[in-house]
Amino acid sequence: MRVIAGSARRLLLVTPPGLDTRPTQDKIKETLFNILQMQVPGSVFLDICAGSGGIGIEAISRGARRAYFIENGRAAISCIQQNLHKTGFEDQAVILRQDAVAALRQVHEKEVDLVYLDPPYKSDLARRVLTALDGQSYITEDTCIVVETDLDSDFSFLDDTGFEIYREKDYRSNRHLFIRRKTMPAH
Repeated sequence: MRVIAGSARRLLLVTPPGLDTRPTQDKIKETLFNILQMQVPGSVFLDICAGSGGIGIEAISRGARRAYFIENGRAAISCIQQNLHKTGFEDQAVILRQDAVAALRQVHEKEVDLVYLDPPYKSDLARRVLTALDGQSYITEDTCIVVETDLDSDFSFLDDTGFEIYREKDYRSNRHLFIRRKTMPAH
């Protein structure tokens, strides 16, 4: 796995051994950042279930001001630390080693611009994290939340939140859902 673009372009990143994490494939990562490219420079970025930190590091490489890496796996945290050191991005990174839902309360920002959530497939973590994000003041109408999920996950629970899916991008075996706060109709 490597950084695709920006100041750390072409640097190889370490990934945790085993199958507990699924590093996002370079082609999918490139497509994602092509979609987000105008929103990344100067942004505050949350990488939830960060694994090796590849998505958050890509964001910093492309100009994000700060990235939070939320992960509770010991091997994954070690990889994030190594990758941040290798890229020289330690000063722009905040690592939160704890449960994803609990970590959201440790983000002290006025506004978060981009959230990337890559939870284990077939778990209820996406529902739990999105429900918790709905109550965070740093998630504004301008915040873009991207969830990586399998092709048949059900996100109908969003109807009970303040969020809506506004774009979907399908790949061969997974998809990205682009989610934002529902806009209230003007009176």
